[in-house]
Amino acid sequence: MSTNESRQPRVFFYVQHLLGIGHLARASRVAAALVEGGFAVTLVTGGLPVKGFPGPGIEHIELPPVATGVEFAGLAQADGTPVDKVFEEARTRLLLDAFHRVKPDVVITEAFPFGRRQVRFELLPLLDAIAATEPRPIVCASVRDILQENRKPGRDQETVDLVQNHFDHVLVHGDPAFARIEDTFPLADRISERVIYTGMVAPPAPNPSPERYDIVVSAGGGVVGAALMEAAVAASADFDAALKWCVITGPNLPQADFDRLAVGTPDNISLFRFRPDFPNLLAAATLSISQAGYNTVGDLLQTSCRLLLVPFATGGETEQTERAEKLKAMGLAAVVEEASLSKESMSAAITEALKLPPPSTVDIRMDGAKETGRILRGLLAERVN
Repeated sequence: MSTNESRQPRVFFYVQHLLGIGHLARASRVAAALVEGGFAVTLVTGGLPVKGFPGPGIEHIELPPVATGVEFAGLAQADGTPVDKVFEEARTRLLLDAFHRVKPDVVITEAFPFGRRQVRFELLPLLDAIAATEPRPIVCASVRDILQENRKPGRDQETVDLVQNHFDHVLVHGDPAFARIEDTFPLADRISERVIYTGMVAPPAPNPSPERYDIVVSAGGGVVGAALMEAAVAASADFDAALKWCVITGPNLPQADFDRLAVGTPDNISLFRFRPDFPNLLAAATLSISQAGYNTVGDLLQTSCRLLLVPFATGGETEQTERAEKLKAMGLAAVVEEASLSKESMSAAITEALKLPPPSTVDIRMDGAKETGRILRGLLAERVN
């Protein structure tokens, strides 16, 4: 497909966040870099609204939102009503109408077909619509460096079939020196010619905050972080009371859990729902206690803040455990398994983590957002030539 030099190349970027905000945050960061690089980006989201995302300069289409629980058992509407066929068909029409209106040069689906099977009711019709379009846009899957392992027979082959039949490229947002797609996707050799590594999608290294805490405790959006934070607060009693702690619960921590944390919190612990300067706090801290999500680790790898990771593993989730174990094997993180959380295990891990080298000593490419733009420019240029 040729692109007209007199206009911006158009990118149609689909992202469905279900539980946390990691997928949306990464997609928004890529979209922002594309806009900065001269692309016109339409970001289509299908999850509950999150303040601050996707950010300025990005056309945003919000489909009627759906969400799910920790076990990813099914989809529900914003009011808790289960998703039915009528709802699915209405969302699908909105998605297809948006695609035909934008007439993109590039279509990106975040996670799919490696994940987000719950919304294939609308993504499979989108792929069919793309295939029927002339000229056909470039189609890319956008995935993080470590994938969730599929637990059901045939799922990986189904993914390969979709990639081979519908996708030109798989943009892996990671550095192969740290994690390769074949580490967590057993059929990667069948799509290897379509895989392009971008480097990790991370913001520029943050400036240290003038408000300094020795230990920063966080749990992403907070939906599933209560046990981590309760163990950390309890373990604080085993350390010098002069240490300053910052506990950021996340905006989605249930109020009852927040109230329980607030009761009897020592004077050296500051409790917050949310801190927009979170990366800056990490840059000034000695130790971070967190889950092992992609975005949090991306922030941490650009600081001198030591890492104590408690990977999210509920419902058979494997991605964060894989990331945490890789960092532990590199000597860059202490790890406590979610199932082993206690005051004692947390205290021992804090002691271990404080002895580790700073993670910024590792050489991992972190410019994945800008590199994605460079890659897409190159792919479009190849089509012109």
